[in-house]
Amino acid sequence: MKFDVVIIGAGLGGLECGYILAKNGYKVCILEQAPVLGGCLQTFKRRGTDFDTGFHYIGALGEGQSLRRIFDYFNLMHLPWQELDRDCFDEVVIGEESFPFANGREQFVERLAEYFPKEKENLKRYIQVLKGVGDNIFNSLKPREAAEFYQSMPFTTSAKSFLEETITDPKLRMVLAGTSLKMELHPNLPLYIFAQINDSFIQSAWRIKGGGQQIADSLAKEIENMHGVVRCNAKVVELKEEDGKIRYAILNNGEDVEGDLFISDVHPQATLNLIKESKLIRNIYRRRINNIPNTFGMFTANIQLKKDSIPYLNRNQYLYKTDDIWNFHLRRNQVEGLLVSYQTPENDSQYAHNIDLLTPMTWEEVEMWENTRIMRRGEDYENLKKKKASECIEIASKRIIGLKESVENLYTSTPLTYRDYTGTAYGSAYGIQKDHSNLMTTMLTPRTPVPNLLLTGQNLNLHGILGVSMTSFLTCSEILGHKIIQKELNF
Repeated sequence: MKFDVVIIGAGLGGLECGYILAKNGYKVCILEQAPVLGGCLQTFKRRGTDFDTGFHYIGALGEGQSLRRIFDYFNLMHLPWQELDRDCFDEVVIGEESFPFANGREQFVERLAEYFPKEKENLKRYIQVLKGVGDNIFNSLKPREAAEFYQSMPFTTSAKSFLEETITDPKLRMVLAGTSLKMELHPNLPLYIFAQINDSFIQSAWRIKGGGQQIADSLAKEIENMHGVVRCNAKVVELKEEDGKIRYAILNNGEDVEGDLFISDVHPQATLNLIKESKLIRNIYRRRINNIPNTFGMFTANIQLKKDSIPYLNRNQYLYKTDDIWNFHLRRNQVEGLLVSYQTPENDSQYAHNIDLLTPMTWEEVEMWENTRIMRRGEDYENLKKKKASECIEIASKRIIGLKESVENLYTSTPLTYRDYTGTAYGSAYGIQKDHSNLMTTMLTPRTPVPNLLLTGQNLNLHGILGVSMTSFLTCSEILGHKIIQKELNF
């Protein structure tokens, strides 16, 4: 069967592109190599407990906010969303000191000003910049505004320099950077990424009961209702080019899936590896894509708790043993900072069923096992994971009284795990590393040298649920035209 559009990868970006195009009358086929769709949205079950892989919480889902507008379009608001504590949705702990992040831009300033009264005016300036980014997020989808958009101050300035120029108190700079384990902090991180992500959560913050898999399943069901095809266990091993276009996606069982257009939701490096022979993709383009650095990966300790042992906390905690928040992830010897994320109890219990502890982990730490298989990596690898998990639990126990004694079962993952289950290059948590000083190289467009092959997903512009969703509309605008996308989202 021939399709109008063949999409490689059923992560959030691939599913959203499939939804947009199917809604506009295109015959869509989505091919996913894994037995479960969703990519980073996947949920796995161990001994009756559901654990998320990459999804933990989202922002800007309140009435009139940016992600709410997008999720209304994708018919995702029927899912069991739960808003986090508006007075403290994120808690940053540096050493023994704790600082709350409150929802609402004005309330965010007021709460932190209680701890840093001399910085109140600077906090107001800080939040105004974030607001400017958040309020104009849809400009990237407007052709006339896009050129100026990508040349504006938030893209050409680093987040680090912005914080240094705006905030006087070094401790407050660390606090404001302290919730940024949901991105990779590095000296050249564009301010836009820092501002867009943080502003969305400051507007409102949400979890979902039952795990992020529901988002993927809902999108897939809607696509199939619109006569689209979503296939798991369909690994693409080659994209066959003929006469200057991709004609077929060849599966590992030898099957050919023919299409007029192709969209890749997998990493650009992996996408190029699928094109064995091409008259259009030059070696210089391949080298450019292959040489772009990727963000760090994550080590995750998924903890199943003993019944009624740890009270559920309706917030996230960012815990640090160090105040060097910009560089601690580069040190391999011990864990110095982590994110604590509680899974929302499905039965409205006041006790948590499970907790995830996440800390950055570089590819170099697991590189020696890159050619091994899951569950067959050897004793040294298992010992590394045990050590990491123990250090994470040790830090978390300082804030979660009784955690050590409350662990019923423990499951761990590394960038290798992430690579093998999601196909992400080097197990990168946030895809290609964006650089404000080299923006045109590190922020990719959907177009490739092959005219009927487009890219989507977190590696292009922005990562996270909001960023990937924006990129999905950007990719589809190359097919449908910008006017239709603007009409679809009503902006």
